[in-house]
Amino acid sequence: MTSPDFIRRDWATVHGYPMVYAFTTNWERVEQFQCRPEDVWIITYPKSGTTWVSEIMDLIKNDGSVEKQEQIPIVQRVPMMESAAPGTLPSGTENLEKMPSPRFVKSHLPIALLPKNFWESDCKIIYVARNAKDVAVSYYNFDRMNKFHPEPGTFAEYLEKFMSGNVAYGSWYEHVTSWWEKKKDHPILYLFYEDIKEDPKREIRKIMEFLGKKLDEEALDRIVQLTSFETMKDNSLVNYRLLPTTLMDHSISPFMRKGIAGDWKNYFTVAQNEKFDADYEKKMSGTTLKFRTEI
Repeated sequence: MTSPDFIRRDWATVHGYPMVYAFTTNWERVEQFQCRPEDVWIITYPKSGTTWVSEIMDLIKNDGSVEKQEQIPIVQRVPMMESAAPGTLPSGTENLEKMPSPRFVKSHLPIALLPKNFWESDCKIIYVARNAKDVAVSYYNFDRMNKFHPEPGTFAEYLEKFMSGNVAYGSWYEHVTSWWEKKKDHPILYLFYEDIKEDPKREIRKIMEFLGKKLDEEALDRIVQLTSFETMKDNSLVNYRLLPTTLMDHSISPFMRKGIAGDWKNYFTVAQNEKFDADYEKKMSGTTLKFRTEI
């Protein structure tokens, strides 16, 4: 079988943002996507705990029952709206259009690329942010194994691309800060990866309340256990191992790699760290948004 023509292609550009080449097929389907008031969106910059929080949300929706979780892959329960693999898999928009409400919708889109009726639809949004250094490391390893993306080169080369926003979905700095600002005029539950890592039950309770659900302590404890990194790493319905190796090669780097805060210290040299910090300081100077780079 010949490999699809989107494998390892360079980024395409959508309205000035670098985007996964395969996803840009018929981009109109993204712009015209009909958001519904009952939708709950999980929005993140890539590699910030998206799959983790998607699974938490879905378990809360089902009162901590694993019946669906044990049969249906996460990509079908919480489809990624903009995803597409022409000739290989149905697009996220196709999957979502068939789903009854209330739908959970996953996306990495920056505010400028949202569907046209997004804000009028008044849907709920959960945003998860993770510190930039760990995102850069995780994204680098993801790009090594994910053949939808171009080859990342060395970590040193990749770090430069990350800092300049020359990666899929553009600048991390713009993404996390613009969504942070959006909280002022839209009900957004803005969560931090490091907080969920530190005290999962506390953060899961916030998600539960935001979703308007009431679960007892036992159900919450069960969700904490079911969504621990160790449990999810071994669960083929959430760890993306069901995808063919022509699309994601887990032998290069598993989709669920370490799931920790502070792994950047194993990658950044002292010089890289100093340069990154100076650049970070500049780009984040105008925001009240604060991150922890370790717990």
